[in-house]
Amino acid sequence: MSKPRPITAKPLSVLLGDVFSEAYAKQGFAARELVTRWAEIAGRDVARYSEPLKIQWPRPVEGQPQEPATLVLRVEGPTALEIQHASNTILERVNRFFGWHAVGRLALRQAPLARRNPPAAPRAPDPASIAKIEESLSAVEDDELRAALARLGASIKRN
Repeated sequence: MSKPRPITAKPLSVLLGDVFSEAYAKQGFAARELVTRWAEIAGRDVARYSEPLKIQWPRPVEGQPQEPATLVLRVEGPTALEIQHASNTILERVNRFFGWHAVGRLALRQAPLARRNPPAAPRAPDPASIAKIEESLSAVEDDELRAALARLGASIKRN
């Protein structure tokens, strides 16, 4: 009689990978990483006001080399001009991500972004707990270092 094997949980990304891949493929994305890692690829300043919508590939012409695609970005209103001025840099970063000259131009669509809730900013530690911890750090001679260590200790203790 064989022993039952332990049950192992699979990550949700593995289970739903094919579902999302199909949805991204319909928008012209060969890989979903361009969307999910947009802040890393384009930079945080650009990603704060834009998001990739789709990649439009031109129809191939037999006997001709493949033309580069157009990356369509959703851009928040007034920052469209800035992003248009930074388009060469964005194209370089996107093509560096792909590893070849895949995207030749950007098309901007002004619309509100599908915002994700940003993480809440951490609260500052209580001044009383900072002072209490700072008293125990009398061996540290540097005042700024002692204050920084006290803030760190109070933050760790709070959590």
